[in-house]
Amino acid sequence: MNINLKQWVTESRNAASENIDTLSTVEMLKIINEEDQKVAVAVEKEITKIAQAVDVIACAFENQGRLVYLGAGTSGRLGVVDASECPPTFGTRPSLVVALIAGGQSAILKPIENAEDNACAGKSDLESIDFCARDVLVGIAASGRTPYVLGGMEYAKSLGAKVVSLACVPDSEMCNQADISICPVVGPEVITGSSRMKAGTAQKLVLNMLSTGAMIRFGKVYGNLMVDVEATNAKLRQRQINIVMEATGASAFDAQSALNASECHCKTAIIMILLEIGVQDAKDRLLRHKGFMRGALKEK
Repeated sequence: MNINLKQWVTESRNAASENIDTLSTVEMLKIINEEDQKVAVAVEKEITKIAQAVDVIACAFENQGRLVYLGAGTSGRLGVVDASECPPTFGTRPSLVVALIAGGQSAILKPIENAEDNACAGKSDLESIDFCARDVLVGIAASGRTPYVLGGMEYAKSLGAKVVSLACVPDSEMCNQADISICPVVGPEVITGSSRMKAGTAQKLVLNMLSTGAMIRFGKVYGNLMVDVEATNAKLRQRQINIVMEATGASAFDAQSALNASECHCKTAIIMILLEIGVQDAKDRLLRHKGFMRGALKEK
């Protein structure tokens, strides 16, 4: 099969780096850095579409749906990284944000490059997690034409699920198939075709926005504090204490006491201190307001 790679901006040659192998190390790195600075600008142009996707994902969460990432190679690994960070950061169950990568779990550490060409695998991988209409699929591929991702997107749409594409090539197959198309165009890579560089950085920035934005809308953040963080190690236990202190102005001793009483649940501890109420009253307020701190605190 003959694929015309030159039709994709991610595969074109970058004039700024044509002689990069002749430069000093400092000059070489300056070029890479200058190209990287273009990434944030490209992502900024897509904020309206990213916002649309965030609202769709948050709505899915509220209706017992999931956020599912589907990608291959670097794109798939970036989805895995973002999904794996949600439970410790936001206290979510591991099944709320799921990442599927072409070739399965072994492809996270060891490249299985031909797996991306299997469109049927995209569908079957979604079937394996019982993907349904309540879920949101985010297909990730720099080129916007990876068969594995396209196969999954087609299946998701057939179920009536919302489908988002994250690519770096405009007017790609993925862009045209998606309900919401996010396409930060970062231009040619420093090393021709190495989309793990600028394209990968752009994808990472967008994925951060999607998951973080949706979690904020889902009540997982109070101010800019991660009030649902799980205390799974010494650093995070101290972070919980700091969060309660920041939110309430309490001393470290009082913050620790409230956390101990609430079984290390920051939201409950904060409400207990601010409203001077007991553990059960604080928990009940949170339950009535579906975990949203501001509503629980304003209740009369």
